[in-house]
Amino acid sequence: MIIANWKCNPQTLKEAERLFGAAGENVANVKNLEVVVCAPFVYVQNLKSNIQNLSVGAQNCFWEQKGPHTGEISPSMLKDVGCEYVILGHSERRKDFGETDEIINKKIKAALAARLKPILCIGEKTEERERIKEVVTAQLRNCFAGVEQNQIKNIIIVYEPVWAISTTADSKDCSPEEAFSAGLMIKKIMIDLYGKSIVQKIKIIYGGSVDSKDAVAYIKEAKMDGVLVGAASLNANEFGKIISSVAELNK
Repeated sequence: MIIANWKCNPQTLKEAERLFGAAGENVANVKNLEVVVCAPFVYVQNLKSNIQNLSVGAQNCFWEQKGPHTGEISPSMLKDVGCEYVILGHSERRKDFGETDEIINKKIKAALAARLKPILCIGEKTEERERIKEVVTAQLRNCFAGVEQNQIKNIIIVYEPVWAISTTADSKDCSPEEAFSAGLMIKKIMIDLYGKSIVQKIKIIYGGSVDSKDAVAYIKEAKMDGVLVGAASLNANEFGKIISSVAELNK
């Protein structure tokens, strides 16, 4: 699974359609690989896709389906215009907008109720690296509070260490070995929370400055189920290389 997070980009609908079209061309003959483009709200309806293996997602949603919430976009609105997925809990939302695990938990429940598949981002900050298990356990427990076991299979978990995101000051690369250890830890935490059977049903993918040089390593060596791609997804050529390299693993 490859998920593109365009963030607050691009600046025009024309460019958004060009990038989306290029991604569609790259998945035209690809099997056993799902590519999701999470675009800004204003582009979603225009990008609604019938291209096989190319899905549309959003980058956020509100925790209510309707009502007096000026400026918010509800999960049911996203579903109605063609979204299948929605990113929740991204570190930039936590940092810039003060989103807590409790807020993210409400959004997850609202997204599931609207039949959207949440893409939950978790991960530790630089100063939390020595407490990674404690931090990630708390994030998973709080974000999944009250979520039924049969719903967990519809949620994609993204391990995205904040210290590895390119826009973070003094960012560092997260090696495939470190990502593998984190993925194993997440699986053990999920077993403790929901039982052994849940591990075969969930997807755990890696995010954090992924590009065409390391995407395959995070899947092949770190044993992740895919990658969340940020800046590289805004370069049609680079994103195409990521799709092609990951697709080769399925041959």
